[in-house]
Amino acid sequence: MTRLPVDTRMCLPTLLGRTRAVLFDFDGPVCDLFADRSTKPVAQEIKAMARRTWQVLDPAAEACEDSHGLLRLLGAMLERSGAGALDPETLGRADDMVTRYENDAVASAVPAPEIHTLLDTLLGLGKRLVIVTNNAADPVRNFLELHDMSHKFEEVFGRVPQEPHRMKPDPRSLRLALRHLGDMSPDDAVMVGDQISDLQAARSAGVGFLGYSNDAERARRLRRQGAHCVVHEHRQLVDACAFPPVNRPRP
Repeated sequence: MTRLPVDTRMCLPTLLGRTRAVLFDFDGPVCDLFADRSTKPVAQEIKAMARRTWQVLDPAAEACEDSHGLLRLLGAMLERSGAGALDPETLGRADDMVTRYENDAVASAVPAPEIHTLLDTLLGLGKRLVIVTNNAADPVRNFLELHDMSHKFEEVFGRVPQEPHRMKPDPRSLRLALRHLGDMSPDDAVMVGDQISDLQAARSAGVGFLGYSNDAERARRLRRQGAHCVVHEHRQLVDACAFPPVNRPRP
């Protein structure tokens, strides 16, 4: 078994043992969607399109080189503008461009190491699995189909066009997942994510949070911000499933 730090070795079995459902972020815990490629090209394409219809962009939008961040900023511009001042279809077209980029990335993206083993282990323990993501749902479903994971996840809760403000850290996707799961309280679920925004969404939704990152600095930030546990590989979670849970209150 992979050697676990003492705090993680104590925390993980308890966190996983009491969990009835696991909510996975997609990009990171399930796959590296962009494989360290920048989303700057699609952000530039979106800005060029938005300038044609809206004429002038906010300085923050002009400076933004992240596709999801740019969607948020364009959504904020549209909301502030008032009825009829800006064409709302521009935001829809921007979302379509990001979705196309995500779909293109799916073709070359590979599953996270040991994700199949982890999913099978969790399913074998009776856990229910869903995905909560800032990516559009269709590219995620396409990836799951390509890699024989579709039957392992009950549902995908992704980005909603025209509502970029509802992406994590907003807890919308997690609350939809809990509603889908039906008879579960937030205490019955834990989220696996790799971003501070995932942790913030989990906290707002009242579910546990398990950080996943092989970047040491990001792992430290997740711990400092209050992640219940942080691991750097899925093998640690698989191994923890074999440990008896420790009966103690939630960290």
